[in-house]
Amino acid sequence: MHSDSLHRWQHDHSFGQDRAAVGERRTMLVVALTAITMVIEIGAGVWTGSMALLADGVHMASHVLALGISAFAYVYARRHAHDARFSFGTGKVNALAGFTGALLLAVVALGMAWESAGRLLAPGEIAFDEAIVVAVLGLVVNAASVVILGGHRHDHEHAHDHHHGDEHHHHHGHHGEDHNLRSAYLHVLTDALTSVLAILALLGAKYLGAGWLDPVMGIVGAVLVANWSRGLLRSTTGVLLDHQAPEPVRERLRNIFEIGSGDRIADLHVWSIGPGIHAAIVSIVTHEPKTPEFYRSLVPDDLGIRHLSVEVNSTEQL
Repeated sequence: MHSDSLHRWQHDHSFGQDRAAVGERRTMLVVALTAITMVIEIGAGVWTGSMALLADGVHMASHVLALGISAFAYVYARRHAHDARFSFGTGKVNALAGFTGALLLAVVALGMAWESAGRLLAPGEIAFDEAIVVAVLGLVVNAASVVILGGHRHDHEHAHDHHHGDEHHHHHGHHGEDHNLRSAYLHVLTDALTSVLAILALLGAKYLGAGWLDPVMGIVGAVLVANWSRGLLRSTTGVLLDHQAPEPVRERLRNIFEIGSGDRIADLHVWSIGPGIHAAIVSIVTHEPKTPEFYRSLVPDDLGIRHLSVEVNSTEQL
């Protein structure tokens, strides 16, 4: 068979990852906003001699690093979308970046808890006015970042759907969780939460004399951040380790493929290969075999299955 005649059964494996996602532009904007704030705070800290401003500027630098990982992941996935070394495209780069961000969140939570416990046991003097100014500035910047990144909950990515062996393109919108964007979102949300708790604690300590509020609020924030980290770690690990798609998705496929009394699914694997993108392998045993193309045509676009391999086995061969 001539190689040109195989074109009908071949297709691209980029699955839309070669196009810039909405999350990429938003993350880039937040990285720039955070970096500018970092430079201003460090510059102001050096100029005024304020250790509070200088310390928060260094803290902002850590967020630039974390958000920079998310931004890098978007660019890397897009630029390597057609790299044949990636069997199912670069969609899992998204989950890998989210997993890395979750680990960084866990480190942040541990650091917050350690520092807060130390201050609870050995309270120190606090420059309330400077600290409140820094906390308010951080809250404004991070609140803006939360708004920018938080809009991802309402986005629906549009991409081409290529079924295995199918020459037709199907346009559809499928909303899938962008773990990379969620990681960036949780980082700025963490900082915004920290700023809110710090402002409340500082006001309470300054006007009510409740100095213990500062470390206690730090511990509360650490617990919340640790919980967010745990959730993100769980969801990204499932993608990286090729966990099966949720049971409702698999059950729906069973109902689609087992269309006759003699049709049974012998083997079914459905897993995520990117945000809102799944691959599937199905083995069907039937009394009345039909072509793989027939079974592929039954799968609706909203399931987000971009790569589908179908094996049809006849009971007459047994």
